[in-house]
Amino acid sequence: MSPILNEDSLSFVSRSEEQTRRLGTRLGLLLEKGDIICLEGPLGSGKTCFVQGIGKGMGIKEPITSPSFILISEYHPSPSTPPLYHIDFYRLENPVKEALALGIEEYFYGEGVCVIEWAERAKEIIPPQRMWITFKYVGPTHRHLLMEAQGERYRELLRLFRRSAFGV
Repeated sequence: MSPILNEDSLSFVSRSEEQTRRLGTRLGLLLEKGDIICLEGPLGSGKTCFVQGIGKGMGIKEPITSPSFILISEYHPSPSTPPLYHIDFYRLENPVKEALALGIEEYFYGEGVCVIEWAERAKEIIPPQRMWITFKYVGPTHRHLLMEAQGERYRELLRLFRRSAFGV
C-alpha cells in the first residue's frame, strides 16, 4: 500500500516489526526538544516496537520496554540530545487525575521528547500541538499507521518524515 498524502496526515501499512522499528527510527532522527508524539492502538498493534525505533533514532543504546507498570521511563542518550520520556497511560484507573497528580505537565513542557502510549486515555490534558499516530492491527505482521500532525511544528515534522521514509 502506498502512503496517502496530505499536509496534515499520512497513512501507510508496515509489513513487519522490523519495518515498524525502522519507521520509528526515521522519526526519532527528526525529533527535537519539546516534541510530543501520541500513540493510540490496541495491545499488540506495534506501539512499543515503534518507540524502540524512535529511541534508536535518538541514539538511545539501552533496551526500551513498555513502561506500563511505572508510567514513565526516562532515557538519556547523550548530553547533546534531549531525553526521551516514554509515557504509558494504560494501567491508570483515572488517567487524567493520576497523570496530573504525577506532574505530567512538567514532561510536556520540559527538556525532552515525550512519546505517550495509550494517549487517547488522557487526550484532554495533552497539549493540542502534537503528532498523533493511530496503530491498527491488519494481520499477523501487518499494521496500519495513520500519522496526524496537529500544529505547524508537526506539519513540518510530518513533511520531513514523509521525505525520509518514502522519498516524497
